Amino acid sequence: MDEFLQSLNIQVITDIAIVALRILIPLLGIIVVFQCYSSMRRQRRDEKPLIMLENTATGEVLPVLCWENSIGRANRNDIVIADDLAVSREHCVILRRKEGWFISDTGSKTGTFVNGEQTQGRVPIFINDEIKIGKDTFILKRAQDYTITNRSWFIKKEGSKEGIAPFALMMLISIFTLFMAAEACLSIEANDFQPLVVYAAFMAVAWIFYIVSTKVFKRVGFELEGLALFLTGIGVMLSVRQGLHQTYVQIIACAIGMAFFCFMIKFLQNPDRVNKWRLAIMIIAVGFLAVNIVFGTIRGGAANWIMIGGVSIQPSEFVKIAYIFVGASALDQLQTKKNFIVFIIFSAICIGALFIMSDFGTALIFFGTFIMISIVRSGDYKTVVVSIVGAIFGGLLILRFKPYIADRFSGWGKAFENSDNSLGYQTARVLTYAASGGLFGCGLGNGYLKYVGASESDLVFGLVCEELGLIVALTIAVSIGGLFFYARAITTKSRSTFYSISACCAAGLLVLQSSLNIFGATDILPLTGVTLPFISVGGSSMIACWGLLAFIKAADERTYSIKKR
Repeated sequence: MDEFLQSLNIQVITDIAIVALRILIPLLGIIVVFQCYSSMRRQRRDEKPLIMLENTATGEVLPVLCWENSIGRANRNDIVIADDLAVSREHCVILRRKEGWFISDTGSKTGTFVNGEQTQGRVPIFINDEIKIGKDTFILKRAQDYTITNRSWFIKKEGSKEGIAPFALMMLISIFTLFMAAEACLSIEANDFQPLVVYAAFMAVAWIFYIVSTKVFKRVGFELEGLALFLTGIGVMLSVRQGLHQTYVQIIACAIGMAFFCFMIKFLQNPDRVNKWRLAIMIIAVGFLAVNIVFGTIRGGAANWIMIGGVSIQPSEFVKIAYIFVGASALDQLQTKKNFIVFIIFSAICIGALFIMSDFGTALIFFGTFIMISIVRSGDYKTVVVSIVGAIFGGLLILRFKPYIADRFSGWGKAFENSDNSLGYQTARVLTYAASGGLFGCGLGNGYLKYVGASESDLVFGLVCEELGLIVALTIAVSIGGLFFYARAITTKSRSTFYSISACCAAGLLVLQSSLNIFGATDILPLTGVTLPFISVGGSSMIACWGLLAFIKAADERTYSIKKR
């Protein structure tokens, strides 16, 4: 009798603990995401002018706010000279580098002159130099010599609290992930503590990364890295009860991704160095795609995998990073037609190769990224319209010659009508099991979607809804979606247009990929077979996501200009 009562008490305590964990996990998740974005907002600095351009004829003073500034007659320029017809629409660029300030004519019709001499390429400029643009002459002045009201956007208010400390953020993430591991141990009768072992392995990697970032590289902010660790921890703990082997592979991929992130931050430090490597990166990316076409292994209808020494790799994930490298550049390089034509050709090669591999989900992501880069870097909507028309035509050809793609569209929006066949089997079960999770989920490992194919990758959003609940699922969606708004905000003070474009497009790519995964799994869009960033199982995807995150990190001026004391 005593043993029965004791076991009953243990069961009651276990049930209470499970209920408490299911409530605490979404609550902590919301706190982590809120603290990350709140801290990033508070730690933005005022946007003060760096130098001034004083018109010698009128006395008008033009503030130079950015590290790279386009000057011309068109309204899209950073500094607009609208009344002078001798000024080209995009006349020249003033830019700052480690060595000082430079001016570069970008093919203007009347040229750019410094102290009476016409410039060729980048020319250094100094305080009190005379710069002739069209009919106007400007003198370069120090910003300190003028009183200018600071422009502010997405920055902290005076007297507001500082953002969360990196150590405190890591502790929050550690506790959140520990609660997930504890729930995985209690929610299923597995009679083992493997989730805690996995938790220890993942957190060991995470804390080493934290120490390297804050102590070795002395980076001030850790919010972006914290968001990535938060999302990665969810993905790792979700996979524990699906297969330990793939879980440890995911942790290893995460560690490689962190190392790649650190390398990228260092490499991106000099935008001119990046520009010199653009051609080599382009050639390597095309080589990856060529190897994939020749030696690719078909999975899920797409030949987008290659096997190297027993390890499967998805080259198209790494080409995403190369694509942004090629699409972005310093401002004085962007304003040349040759640069844009090279980018269009590279885009056509990438998207064409993905079509040959039948990887249409990734091709759609590349096309969406192409549209973003085209708009951000040139504002040329004619190119965008022509590209969209071409994409529609290509899509019609695909539906004509790839019948199984047409089948996917025929089953779109009819999941339950086709629940007994391949057109709606997966989606119908995602919708059913996701709804059964409610707000707080049924517990890690207790779901049924894990028995459906691709539940750990293409359908992982449904698995999150089922086992962790709708609150956590929406928190994940918001945390990824917020990256685009954050990237847009920090680019107003980025040191180079390369950072501005690459950050916005990397964030946009992550958001677009997440949207295709979430909306495809829930039958709002056709299922395209792409992963949910940081959450889905997949080593190549994990490493690529950390690489994309580096573009956003590099755009924050604190990354290179401020060191932790």
